[in-house]
Amino acid sequence: MVSFHCASAMSAFSCSLFVVASLFCGAYFISSGFFTKGYSEVSSSSINIGNLVVKFRDCQDGEVINMLQSSKSATCKVRCRPPGSEALPQGIIVKTSNLEMRPLWSDTVKPGNLGPSANLLAIAVGIKQKEIVDRIIKKFPARDFVVMLFHYDGVVDEWRDLEWSDQAIHLSAVNQTKWWFAKRFLHPDIVAEYKYIFLWDEDLGVDFEKLCTSLYLSIIEDEGLEISQPALDPVKSDVHHQITARKRNSRLHRRIYKFKGSGRCDSHSTAPPCIGWVEMMAPVFSRAAWRCAWYMIQNDLIHAWGLDMQLGYCAQGDRMKNVGVVDAQYIVHLGLPTLGGRRNFT
Repeated sequence: MVSFHCASAMSAFSCSLFVVASLFCGAYFISSGFFTKGYSEVSSSSINIGNLVVKFRDCQDGEVINMLQSSKSATCKVRCRPPGSEALPQGIIVKTSNLEMRPLWSDTVKPGNLGPSANLLAIAVGIKQKEIVDRIIKKFPARDFVVMLFHYDGVVDEWRDLEWSDQAIHLSAVNQTKWWFAKRFLHPDIVAEYKYIFLWDEDLGVDFEKLCTSLYLSIIEDEGLEISQPALDPVKSDVHHQITARKRNSRLHRRIYKFKGSGRCDSHSTAPPCIGWVEMMAPVFSRAAWRCAWYMIQNDLIHAWGLDMQLGYCAQGDRMKNVGVVDAQYIVHLGLPTLGGRRNFT
């Protein structure tokens, strides 16, 4: 009979793995010392665990290693469950959700309709910009996008006459910015099914020849952009940072070398807003980038000034490669004073 004693320096998890291995394979132990999580194979019949050698009498080559890995995976399934779900059977745990609406009386809609290509467009809106917003949303086909409107002025019913309104999700909270809404309603587990999240302002011009969302998606996917934005028409737009201005005869750009006549940006620049940077009026996040960026949105954030300088942390790698401005699909930033209106404004 073999007895097992876990030294204080050894984790209970490591101990349990080798108890399981020994019971299944008739292992016996030689040498002495503490167990550790790391191990290395020394022959087809033994492995090293720190200073301890474990020999196996009955196991085939690699069988014990596979057994230990399987045990670790099974243990992780229990330990890595969402807090509060530990008492539930594994088969009924649903860790994520989405924004797909369901018919009240239909049993024909199957779960998971969204598929891997569905995306999300979320805009903070006020009734004064209804016509502009209508033109924006018509650029985002329903087959590829779920639309969510953040009504910062409390006006919702006046949008009902638009053809797409009943398919959109309407959230209302007076005098709140899109970052307030995004922090509270776009949790990464809620938008986990969406490949890209467009988090836009309402004062954006999107003429037909300037923006095609399907082409935009193909460009950022092909270029591996985790964080992006469409370029701004430099003539008609309110441009705050030169890197967002459209470059002619260009597909996209990731940096600039001149900053409105100053020496701020040059070939040696490695920091925003000279390289790897987008502005906060029309950012587009990949699923992974948004899961990171959501945590940076503080609960009292209003206009997100300064947050744009930190987005590089969420670029899923090199911000100088994974963040960019798409020139081939561009928009106009109208620069209208919009947020903060009240229901009874004129």
